[in-house]
This record gives sequence, C-alpha cells and structure tokens, in this order.
Amino acid sequence: MKNRYLVFLLTLLVATVFVLGGCGSSKDKKPAAESKLKVAFVYVGPVGDAGWSYAHDQGRQYLISKMPDVQTTIIESVPEGADAERVITQLVEQGHKIIFTTSFGYMDPTINVAKKYPNVVFMHCSGYKTAANVGTYFGRIYQSRYLTGIVAGKATKTNVVGYVAAHPIPEVVRGINAFTLGVRSVNPNAKVKVIWTNTWYDPAKEKQAGKTLLDAGADVIAQHQDTPGPQQAAQEKGKLGIGYNTDMSKMAPKAVMTSAVWNWGPYYVKIVDAVKKGTWKSGQYWGGMNDKIVDIAPYGPMVGEDTKKLVDTAKKKLAEGKWDVFTGPVKDQTGKVVVKDGQKMSDADMLKMNWFVEGVEGTIPK
Repeated sequence: MKNRYLVFLLTLLVATVFVLGGCGSSKDKKPAAESKLKVAFVYVGPVGDAGWSYAHDQGRQYLISKMPDVQTTIIESVPEGADAERVITQLVEQGHKIIFTTSFGYMDPTINVAKKYPNVVFMHCSGYKTAANVGTYFGRIYQSRYLTGIVAGKATKTNVVGYVAAHPIPEVVRGINAFTLGVRSVNPNAKVKVIWTNTWYDPAKEKQAGKTLLDAGADVIAQHQDTPGPQQAAQEKGKLGIGYNTDMSKMAPKAVMTSAVWNWGPYYVKIVDAVKKGTWKSGQYWGGMNDKIVDIAPYGPMVGEDTKKLVDTAKKKLAEGKWDVFTGPVKDQTGKVVVKDGQKMSDADMLKMNWFVEGVEGTIPK
C-alpha cells in the first residue's frame, strides 16, 4: 500500500508539472498563423490577366516581402455587384482585418459590408465613397497616359491612333482625354479613334476591337483593358501599340512601345503599417508621378531618342507638381474652351469627367 501511495503521489506531481508547463506555453506562445495580421485582396479578374489584377497582385507580393508578419488572401475574378458583397463578408468572417477591394464596381458592396463591421479597415480602389472605416485610393494614371500619348503621337504615320476603351466611366474617359492631349502635343493633326467594349477582361473581344481600329486606319493601338489582346492585334498587323497596367512588351514585343503602369506595392505597405500602428484614418488618396505610384514602362527598341527626350521633359514637369495634364487651354470635341488658359482643372471636375477633348473621334455611351 505504501509503495502504491508513493507511486500515486509521484504520478500526481509529474502530471501537475506537465499541466502547469502546458498552460504557460499556450498563454505565452501563439501559433504563427494566428499571430499574423490577415489582409485580403478582392480582384475583378484573374491574377494571370497580365493587367489590372496582376499589377495589384504584384503589389501584394511586395507587401509580403516587406512585412513577413502579414498573412494575405486573394479572391480572383469576383463579379462587380451582389456577389462581391458576399465575398467581402466572407473574408471578414474569416478574420481579415484589412480588405482591399480593387475595382470601381466594388464601391457599394464595400460600403455595405463596412457598416456591419466597424472594426475592420476597408480600402476601395478608384471609388469616391468613404466611411469611418473605409478609405479610397487611386493613382493619377492619366499622367502616365499623357506621356504614352506623346510616344504614340510621334510614332503614328497615318495620324490615326486607335483606343480600345473599357467602360464609359470618368476614369476611362479621363484616360482617353489625357492620352489624346499627349498625342496632339507633338502631333496636332492626329486623331484618337475610340471603340468601347464594355469589358475589363475579355481577351477575344478586346483583340477584335483592336483589329477593327487597325482596319479603320489606325497604326498605333492604345487600350484600357486588362488583357494584351489589342497589343497582339497590332503586332499581327505589323503596327505599334501602347500597353496598360503592366509592361505588356513580353506579350507583343514587336508592337509595344511602352505602357502606362501601376506600382501599388509601397502604398500597400504604407496602409498596412498605419493600421498596425493604430494611425490609419479614413481618407481619399490620389497619388501621382511624384509618388511613383504611376509611371511608364521601359521603351521598346522602336522608340527614338527624340521621343524619349520629349517624354522626360513632360515627366519632370508632372513630378514637380507645377503643371498638370488638364491645364488650360483645353477644348472639348466641339471646340469650346472647357479649361481656360493658365487654369488647372480641379480634382473634383476630373473625377466626374464625362466629355471628350478635341481630337477624340467617338462618343460616350449613356
């Protein structure tokens, strides 16, 4: 009996030490996955689109490289509308504390979900609605558009530049106008012919639109969509092109002269860092060439040194902030002066732009 009692006491002592040790371990240490801040990204297209969603995902990967204590999730090809609201809600329920919704059509779904989850930070790209826990962000890509317009204006021989346009929203209209102003700054006789596809990602439809513009006399093709289809159409016809979102030269090396590109990475790091430090506040960010959130891709071998010098001069002016693309005089399609000489168009007016500048051939669908 005595031996049994001693064995019992020894067993109880070992068990007590084990339990206490275990309690200390679970209290002081968390699993690696649980200790990481969860950040989500919602994309309108596939990451492999070589365009808009790909550019955002490059930014996400930059974020991971700079902040290894962050855990990220992506949801690709989410339609704009009700389905987006379901996806965003699901991400919140999964424990994500910061959610970047990266397409204009996600604006209302983002606002709707944010009302239900005030302790989660939402950042919506390209929209204009905010809340206490919702901010917006975008870049002045129209500045890059202007610079690429200079390249196109110097390259065209037919004085017809084609533009494959996405959806008739101010963002797209503003880009077409800025591009046209760039074209005509070096080639006043050139026209920019527009075709609408009402798509962000439809490779076949966007390539066909490029072919249609080429058949109409265009010898340079620009675009707003996420696929390199229009650039590939230009290459197949032995013509030239201007890419968008990322450097599209790999997909059409004989056509792409340069591209208007995004650099989201540093901005994503800035936002996540602010949330972690507790300094984040709702606001509307619209960065430009001086922030390096927008730029142009390296030139193709077909771009001459004289063109590069013209672009460098304009780029320097934009980066200094003393001049901007929509500085008057700016005329609309009818020849009416919309921005007076020496005046600079306000951000508010640029954000609701619904008219074409002089030199654009096409209409804006209602």
